[in-house]
Amino acid sequence: MLSRLPQVARHLSRPAITSFVTPSTSAPRRTSTTGLFNSIMGSTATADERNARTIHTAACLIIGDETKDTNSNYMAKWCFNLGINLKRIEVIADDQDEIVEAVRRMSDRYDFVVTSGGIGPTHDDITYQSIAKAFGLPLKLNQEAFALMKKISVPRKGDPPFEWDKPSPVLTAKLRMVELPTDVNRDPAKQFLFPCEELWVPVAVVNGNVHILPGVPRLFERLLDGLKPYIQPRLVDPEGKGIARVTISTPIPESAIAAYLTELAGRVEPKGVKVGSYPRWGEKHNTVTLVGKDKAFIDSIAPEVCHYVKGRIVANEGDDDADAAAPTEPPVQVAGAPASETADVTTTGSGTK
Repeated sequence: MLSRLPQVARHLSRPAITSFVTPSTSAPRRTSTTGLFNSIMGSTATADERNARTIHTAACLIIGDETKDTNSNYMAKWCFNLGINLKRIEVIADDQDEIVEAVRRMSDRYDFVVTSGGIGPTHDDITYQSIAKAFGLPLKLNQEAFALMKKISVPRKGDPPFEWDKPSPVLTAKLRMVELPTDVNRDPAKQFLFPCEELWVPVAVVNGNVHILPGVPRLFERLLDGLKPYIQPRLVDPEGKGIARVTISTPIPESAIAAYLTELAGRVEPKGVKVGSYPRWGEKHNTVTLVGKDKAFIDSIAPEVCHYVKGRIVANEGDDDADAAAPTEPPVQVAGAPASETADVTTTGSGTK
């Protein structure tokens, strides 16, 4: 369920990064720094190839764990609506080694990567410099972003006075936000996107598929939404029909319907449909979901699932919680379940999700 996606386990241990090899003493070839990084790290895809390939999978890296994350949940819904399979969400600290390892791995494994956070003006905002290091790129002042910053920025009450053309600590802090990882041998139009005309904040695209976004939810959401026209031609379904979902509320404990759901999952998998089962602790109903791209097929099997789990389709999980206080029929015994198990999820053991 989308509401549970922010509960994805944090990445607590990571494999060691392969050491860089000793440079050859032969005459160097002219190549982009990203290309050099890929050859050293054993990756075969160039940044331009990553930037052009079809988007099947995505990953979200939340940088900075001092605030409550809502951006991964928003991205999960965004990917769902576009038919992108969000495979991984990680939350890591503002630590350069952590960021370097994570973005290298994600860029190599997933088609579309988004980072959130760590691009502000303070000393602990190290996302740009860390991602630049990860792919062997320099940080360069982006003149377009800087010009937009000067044009659009409005001083806030309490901001210290400063001048755009006079060196000062305030100007230095502002410049940190527009000094971006830059591959001088690649087309700038593929590296720096400005999805929102009313915002000076750019989306830097590094190694062809790592998109750097701010952590402020309002900015993150607007910029992510603004990326849709850029990536839509590369979607599996360019029309953006997304994924269909049917949510079924059932009073039956998970263990009592596990055998049926296992059989169902194997039967519908060839159709690209996934069956989910989620306990709802402290409530009288659990949730079964059917998720896939073939809406007609999902709609055709939903009545069968409702029948076998003694449930009904709901628009949102928990919609029928109010019914729990009303008189109900005696507990239902599902074929194959131990006679001691009833529909009371508060007394029946089931797995965590």
